[in-house]
Amino acid sequence: MSSSLKLQKRLAASVLGCGKRKVWLDPNEINEISMANSRKNIKKLVKDGFVIKKPQKMHSRARTRLRLEAKRKGRHSGFGKRKGTRNARMPTKVLWIKRMRVLRRLLRKYRAQKKIDKSLYHELYMKVKGNGFKNKHVLMEFIFKAKTEQTHNKTLEDQAAAHRARNKAARERRQKRQLERQRGFATEPKKH
Repeated sequence: MSSSLKLQKRLAASVLGCGKRKVWLDPNEINEISMANSRKNIKKLVKDGFVIKKPQKMHSRARTRLRLEAKRKGRHSGFGKRKGTRNARMPTKVLWIKRMRVLRRLLRKYRAQKKIDKSLYHELYMKVKGNGFKNKHVLMEFIFKAKTEQTHNKTLEDQAAAHRARNKAARERRQKRQLERQRGFATEPKKH
């Protein structure tokens, strides 16, 4: 493109609302284009089709999408692709907070559903705080075991209480019989 069309190109870019690199000047109509020295003339040339705004270039995201899909599967994340330290990439504090929230939410849910009483809730809450459970599954398993143990202990206690009550009743009956026997001996007249 000859330097004489610099002005026309600048004016055309301004009229078309794009950059100079997007302006196409018809090489067959160079004489007519070089005559245009105002915006009005340029607008006429645009209308006639001697000056055209080039279409936008394609910027495909297909490759990006493919790569993201692979990344979701765990590809492209080896040692060579990592810049920050392990703690910078995924802070241990964030992991801890997430775990605490998950476990505490589960405890609250179980307490609301009356699956655990408040004393067991408090005990487990403190265990959770003290890093006693690795994940939700482990906590659920522990709760299940604790509950079975509780029920087992309760049945044993009930049995012991029933046993004690039986023994007490038997003792009382025995004492009653002994008292009656003693009274019987006392009321009987002595034989000579």
